[in-house]
Amino acid sequence: MIGIRRIALPGRVVADLEELTARIPPGDSKEARRLWRVSRAVRRSLRAGLDVMAAGRGYCMYCGDGLGSTVDHFEPIARNPGRAFDWLNHVLACEYCNSHHKRDLFPVDEDGNSLLIDPTAEDPLDHLFLVLSIGTYRALTAKGEQTIKVCGLNRAQLARGRETAVNQVSALVMGWWTARELGDDRRRRAMIWTLLDQPHADVLHAMLRQSGMPGARAVFQADDELIDLLRAPELAEDLQLSGGAV
Repeated sequence: MIGIRRIALPGRVVADLEELTARIPPGDSKEARRLWRVSRAVRRSLRAGLDVMAAGRGYCMYCGDGLGSTVDHFEPIARNPGRAFDWLNHVLACEYCNSHHKRDLFPVDEDGNSLLIDPTAEDPLDHLFLVLSIGTYRALTAKGEQTIKVCGLNRAQLARGRETAVNQVSALVMGWWTARELGDDRRRRAMIWTLLDQPHADVLHAMLRQSGMPGARAVFQADDELIDLLRAPELAEDLQLSGGAV
């Protein structure tokens, strides 16, 4: 899971969302669901906005592996019908995460505050630590613990995918540097685009962050060259110029 920058919607879409929200009677989840179901044009507009925000080719904002195929209500309609058309409450999710894991689960603390990480409003890595060697998350906070549980972030197939992604990121970063040293701009750009396009963007984010931590040599098995490249300001610049929010 990575932080996602939420974009502003066109004014006409905002107006449609406000109009639909006004039509939902207080607490009426049945009517909210009906309006959501029949408002196909609005759903398409929301999906288009989320596609722009999502990592790579539109990956799920929860697992980062499957392609986002559904618009999920972060706070479920069953809990808060009034947020059915709230743009700040919409997240792009794959069918597996949405239907098999998160569903209508929404744990809260004793004050009613969400115990799920909203990737569009906060940095997930403030609550989660990715153990790169085994591809699983360790919770840093209660919010991290609940997010791992509710979203199934440590399911076996995701852990295996992240393990593979560590090797892929390492090879791509090495390839990026070689191309840069040779002055091969076409290949350098290709390496950057591939880094940003592959699934499990959380691995790249975690590797960049952990390369700057005191225990980096242990994390990266004393691969000082890789650590130096991950820390290189030139890499950060190329990623940002290519649209990578890292």
